[in-house]
Amino acid sequence: MNQNSARRVFLMTLATGSAALATGAQAQTLVDETDPVADAVGYVADAQYVDPKRHLYFVAGQSCATCTFYKAKPANQVGSCPLFVGKLVSGKAWCKTWSKKT
Repeated sequence: MNQNSARRVFLMTLATGSAALATGAQAQTLVDETDPVADAVGYVADAQYVDPKRHLYFVAGQSCATCTFYKAKPANQVGSCPLFVGKLVSGKAWCKTWSKKT
């Protein structure tokens, strides 16, 4: 194997390993209310604790599970949201970007 081939194999192995590591980290990290993005969108980990005086757009019954951006299998209690790349969102959560799932 020449030097260029060895370098290519090394870089491909490094990229594959990094991607696998990132995927594993994604599966374990829940969004925290103190996360800067979460704070910016008024994220609350459990919609039953949303302060309607602070979040004027909140309507009882709204949660990530009923939002168009939330993606999860029906049996899962957590899923993904494009606002929180690389993190999981609880189906019970809520944020001010909520949009009714159609």
